[in-house]
Amino acid sequence: MPTLTEMVRIPAGDYLMGSDRFYADEGPVHHVRVAEFELDRHPVTNAQFTEFVADTGYVTVAERPLDPAQFPGADPADLIPGALVFTPTSGPVNLADWRQWWTWGAGASWRHPFGAESSIEGREEHPVVQVAYEDAAAYAAWAGKRLPTEEEWEYAARGASADGLTYAWGDEPRRDGRIMANTWQGRFPYLNTGADGWVGTSPVGAFPENGYGLVDMIGNVWEWTSTPYSPRHDVAVSRSLGLTDVSATSAGHCAETGEEGCTCGPQDDRRASTEPGAGARRRTLKGGSHLCAPEYCLRYRPAARSPETEDTSTTHIGFRCAR
Repeated sequence: MPTLTEMVRIPAGDYLMGSDRFYADEGPVHHVRVAEFELDRHPVTNAQFTEFVADTGYVTVAERPLDPAQFPGADPADLIPGALVFTPTSGPVNLADWRQWWTWGAGASWRHPFGAESSIEGREEHPVVQVAYEDAAAYAAWAGKRLPTEEEWEYAARGASADGLTYAWGDEPRRDGRIMANTWQGRFPYLNTGADGWVGTSPVGAFPENGYGLVDMIGNVWEWTSTPYSPRHDVAVSRSLGLTDVSATSAGHCAETGEEGCTCGPQDDRRASTEPGAGARRRTLKGGSHLCAPEYCLRYRPAARSPETEDTSTTHIGFRCAR
């Protein structure tokens, strides 16, 4: 029998989804009713994904050969399977240009998250990364589960806390001085002093659980949801669940960095464009990651969201399952 994650039953309930205080795509704030469901207590780990691959022989998107027809003019010798890898810079850089810290890692995959020479040995209980949307959905189907919707995910991330709180634990990023999630500590993207000693991903459950007993809902890795991304909730939500009682609209703002360039993840030029209407379909990511830093990405909050193309794999995207 596979070692599947313990699931937590999330009771049915109502909440105000979104925020009008940070990024424009988090609005409008609106009333949502969520039916009872179950959610994995933690993100899927390397050990669990290893079991899935051993049982099925599944080959992830990042491991598949690249089609020369999709890269006209490229030397076939350069078309090596791989994925996007975060590489710290040597010092301060212009935060508007993500290409300074994201590089194409030939041979990068879930087994080799930082390139062909890297390994997950000793990181069995860390969240699996370098998984595209298709990979996450395939694992979920194998486990007899599914991926959560954005509405379910945000409701669960709030942990039964009161509407309007910035974080599930309050309005400050720390509680009584304690780091509550694995996010970037220091100066992005060149100095990371570590979140409770962890630079990069941390073992699942290394940080406090929320009110539902879920861990790593904020920070550690971004998580795929099944909800197609669009820049306003009134569009995205109608596509997935059909919401009612939409209220207060707001233009929002993009923290300190401006509205452009604030998706907190790379735009994968090797596989697809993420411009609206071009390339692969985009899904909504939730939760923020170990790369979120206040001077660059204030998306380590339940209401925060980010777009990503379905065929993108990176060192900071994972997933958990619902049922």
